[in-house]
Amino acid sequence: MLQNIRVVLVNTSHPGNIGGAARAMKNMGLSRLVLVDPLDFPSGEAVARASGATDILDSAVVVNTLEEALVGCSVALGTSARDRRIPWPLLDPRECATTSLQHVEQGGEVALVFGREYAGLTNEELQRCQFHVHIPSNPDFSSLNLAAAVQVLAYEVRMAWLAIQGQPTKMSKVETTAMLNTQPVTTDELELFYGHLETTLVDIGFLDPAKPRHLMSRLRRLYGRSGISKLEMNILRGILTETQKAARGESHKRREEDV
Repeated sequence: MLQNIRVVLVNTSHPGNIGGAARAMKNMGLSRLVLVDPLDFPSGEAVARASGATDILDSAVVVNTLEEALVGCSVALGTSARDRRIPWPLLDPRECATTSLQHVEQGGEVALVFGREYAGLTNEELQRCQFHVHIPSNPDFSSLNLAAAVQVLAYEVRMAWLAIQGQPTKMSKVETTAMLNTQPVTTDELELFYGHLETTLVDIGFLDPAKPRHLMSRLRRLYGRSGISKLEMNILRGILTETQKAARGESHKRREEDV
């Protein structure tokens, strides 16, 4: 699906921006780059800025005109930071991604078109695009770096694609102790913990065995509904052990002072 979306850069003047755009594309799973009359390409600076996305640069198609870049496309979406005299269907980046994937799902080819660093796309070039895309940046400083603009749209495309595929949009952090962190404690492990907890509370003077006042029953109810994992149980038992050591050390210190 994503292979039917091409990124078109028009008359790019700085090769580093081409490399940065390639990197942004590869980060988000896009692979087709079309360059319209670039001022300096191929370039070592583009390779350096690509930071490993050189395959995108190697397969980039260089053409002379925007018309050539759009051959085979069913829809083109042109980015614009400036107001235009002629009203045109205007999308934000999220709507751009949704629209792009709708066309791709129907078997179409899509072009995301980006203009020159210093002036963007001309009115004539924008009129070759069925939709205009505006990134709602700070109005006092609205001009984005070219590679940054590519990153914004590529990110939205990927998020929309993940949603269509039913894939998660975030990855859970995997701990080195992941197995222990997912396994629940057993009832016998809980009983050992309750015994340890009760002994510790007596040691620190928080629980009077002669007048327990249902404390342990309430604590059992509290921990019983917590869904404690084996890793969490190890932490709790460790805390109790260190608490007992501290309590016994303090008791020993007091006895020495009494003597």
